[in-house]
Amino acid sequence: MLADVKDLNIDGWNLKFRQPAGDGPQPVIVLIHGWTGDEHSMWVFAPRLPKNALLIAPRAPYPSNHPEIAGYSWVQQRADGFSSLEMFDPAVGAFEDLLPKLAAHFPHADFDSFGMMGFSQGSAFSVAYAVRNAARLQRLAMLAGFLPEASEAALPALAGKPVFIAHGTQDQTVPVARAYAARDQLAAAGAQVRYCESEVGHKLGANCVSELAAFFLSDDQSTK
Repeated sequence: MLADVKDLNIDGWNLKFRQPAGDGPQPVIVLIHGWTGDEHSMWVFAPRLPKNALLIAPRAPYPSNHPEIAGYSWVQQRADGFSSLEMFDPAVGAFEDLLPKLAAHFPHADFDSFGMMGFSQGSAFSVAYAVRNAARLQRLAMLAGFLPEASEAALPALAGKPVFIAHGTQDQTVPVARAYAARDQLAAAGAQVRYCESEVGHKLGANCVSELAAFFLSDDQSTK
C-alpha cells in the first residue's frame, strides 16, 4: 500500500484515495476492484497512473458470498456464468448517488468527466455505469474483464470514448474470448479501442501495464 493512500468513509461507502497536490482542477480516476476484492485491491497499478490525478477506490457494496474467500461484489447475487447488465443496476444506482458526495468532499477534483479502471467483474460494473452515464466518462480501462451479458445494444452510448482492454491469453477465470468479444463489440459500437494481451493468467502482463500507463497519460484517441 502506498504511503500517501488514505481511508475515507462517506455515506456507508468505504474507500481509499490518493490526492495530488495543487488546487486543480484535478483529473479523477476511479479504481473498481473485481469479485472478492475490496478497496485495497487496485493500488498495485497506482504508481503507473498520472501523478496529478485523484485516485479513488471504493469497496463494492455487497458481500462476495464466495465459499472460501471474503471480499465484495458489484452484484447482489452472482450469476452462474457472467452477470447481466441489469444485475449491476443496484450498485450503479448507489454509485451514482455517491458521486455528488465525493465531488463535495474533493472540491478541486473534476467529477464531471472522469476515468474508470476496472478489473474482472469491476470492468463489467464500469461498463454498466458508463452506458448509463456516458457524458461523465472520460476514458475506460478494462483489465482481465468482460462485458455484462445483454449489454451489446447499450454500447453505442460509448461511441467515441477511448477504451483500453488488457487480457491474459491463459486466463482461466475470464477466458480471453470474452476480451475479443468486448474488443469487437465496443469497436463496432464506435468506441476508440486499444487492445493488449499477454501470455499470463488472470492478471496483467508487464507489456500491458506499460500500455495502461500510456493510455492514461496520452491524449491520443486512435485505435490500436
